[in-house]
Amino acid sequence: MVLRIVLGTVYTAMAVGQLASFGHMPGILAAYGLVDGAGATALAVALIAGELVAGVWFLARPRSKALAPVWVYTGVSVVWTVLAVQAYARGLTVDNCGCFGIYLTQRLSWFVLLQDALTLLYAGVLIRSARRAPAPSPADREEASRDVRIP
Repeated sequence: MVLRIVLGTVYTAMAVGQLASFGHMPGILAAYGLVDGAGATALAVALIAGELVAGVWFLARPRSKALAPVWVYTGVSVVWTVLAVQAYARGLTVDNCGCFGIYLTQRLSWFVLLQDALTLLYAGVLIRSARRAPAPSPADREEASRDVRIP
């Protein structure tokens, strides 16, 4: 539960920082050398949406056994990691990794790669713990169904 709250806080903060600097996000993502223009804008929208979904869900329902936010978190983490690893391997200079938009900037370095590796490790922990959870009782299934209902 603590891991979900911490990751929810970080991913929600990332999404808020990126939303606040949305006009800069396509350029930040283009620096990774894989996308530009409309592709970079679409990637920014997808990353921010994923961060918001996972982050808010982890914060609002930290005890939830639902796998959906875990897979969204994992997908976002994989995308950020792929961006960073390939750019680092190609020797690209990325002045701002973009994790928080134009806020809390970090240069792409081995330290950012370590942070990305940790997000993947945490994804593995979340997936493993969700899969090892006991079979849900009827009351748990009712709660999980409320997780996905739209009011």
